[in-house]
Amino acid sequence: MANIHVFNGAEETAAPVRVREVSFSDVLDALRLGLEDFWEKPSHYVFLCLIYPVVGVVLITWTSGGNALQLIYPLMAGFAILGPIAAIGLYEISRRREQHIDTSWRHALEVTKSPAVPAILAIGVMLVVLFIVWMFVAQALYQTIYGTTAPASFWGFFNDVFTTQRGWALIIFGNAVGLLFALIALCTTVIAFPLLLDRDVGAYAAVDTSIRVVRKNPLQMMFWGLIVAAALLIGTIPLLVGLAIVIPVLGHATWHLYRKVVETGDT
Repeated sequence: MANIHVFNGAEETAAPVRVREVSFSDVLDALRLGLEDFWEKPSHYVFLCLIYPVVGVVLITWTSGGNALQLIYPLMAGFAILGPIAAIGLYEISRRREQHIDTSWRHALEVTKSPAVPAILAIGVMLVVLFIVWMFVAQALYQTIYGTTAPASFWGFFNDVFTTQRGWALIIFGNAVGLLFALIALCTTVIAFPLLLDRDVGAYAAVDTSIRVVRKNPLQMMFWGLIVAAALLIGTIPLLVGLAIVIPVLGHATWHLYRKVVETGDT
């Protein structure tokens, strides 16, 4: 019965969750509303998300000392896959602000009390597995082009990547494969976590709804994915510290995007 609840949820019905068609202006408006949520109490949200830049710095330090410099960029790109997990608490803050109730940062932890936690964990594990597979694929691609020898130094590898034929092959094929992984994450989870926090529909329905949202709004969701990718890239440039602002803004905006693309009253 527990497994059934994880995949089907407590609000299982014959009719699927209904989704709307949205415009590009709706996507931009969701981003604007996310910024408003962030500026309401920015110090709280920055505090919540500081852990993610710190983890990023630790990962870079580890790869640099572990002869795995070639994995720095894939690790940073992996934030696009793991981002929905990082922002779960922020969805809850936006939900509470929408209902005009207390939005103190401590309430972000109340997602652990949600009846949909098993389904949230199931989708979270799916994204973690996707991230791990991405890292293995990135390493395999590097070894196919460069061989099994690790880069001797960061700047030497950096120079080789941008000035040699094999380096450009790594850039082109690596980004193409990375885009595929990012699209998988986008299509399956674009609004899955906000939906589960709002309504315990189960992991299957959450993923299915995300896929149907993308199918109904392919260009709009690709536009949203481009915004996310560009924002994460900007956030990683200043030693990943910018992620402390980028992640909460995108997290809040995702909640508002969910409100725009999913119809209410589908129980």
